Amino acid sequence: MEWHDEGIVLGRRPHGEHAAVITLFTRAHGRHLGLARGGGHGKGAALYGLGNVVSATWRARLPEHLGNFSCEPARPIGALLLDDADKLDALSAAAGLLDAVLPEREAHAALYEATLALVGALTTESWQADYVRWECRLLAELGFGLDLESCAATGSREDLRFVSPRTGRAVSAGAGAPFAGKLFDLPAFLSGEIRADFKELVQGMEISGFFLIRHALAPNGRDLPGARVRLYERWRRLS
Repeated sequence: MEWHDEGIVLGRRPHGEHAAVITLFTRAHGRHLGLARGGGHGKGAALYGLGNVVSATWRARLPEHLGNFSCEPARPIGALLLDDADKLDALSAAAGLLDAVLPEREAHAALYEATLALVGALTTESWQADYVRWECRLLAELGFGLDLESCAATGSREDLRFVSPRTGRAVSAGAGAPFAGKLFDLPAFLSGEIRADFKELVQGMEISGFFLIRHALAPNGRDLPGARVRLYERWRRLS
């Protein structure tokens, strides 16, 4: 059997002397593995660099087989980020999260488009809030989306200041004040298009990270990727 699709490289694992097992996140076929002949060195390794967007063909005799990838470059993203540690860690963190939480061969077209948009944003200067919003989008795609539209206690849409760690819902300033020490602060950029400073970015990462660990990672014995931890720690020092 055979299919053709676009995909984002999530990982590359050497296999033998010259080949590599490639993990792609594809538009129509989800997270998908395949063997790439020549993908372990030289131009092949460069083609399958982390974050690169490729035009992929997958072939196998039976659907359950690992199969073989044959890919052409579409957007060589990874090489554009080599001189920026924050961008590289954000890319690695997103790839690591997708690889850890998405079931293999299950399509997530909307999440693919959001990830493609994030990869593009990483080539610009104002991408940080996009990354945190992407983590929230990942939560929603997994069925654990945050509800930041109205207060969990009063139903009000005004003056939302907190997020409940129990429910993932917003809480207004008045309703949350007596419990402020037990609630997350809600950064404004998560509920609008407002640009964020490092304090707000850290607040957002604390919220998304908490729920990713609880709902997606810990149940499978996983933790946040090391690159994601590094990114958070650098932003926390700047906040």
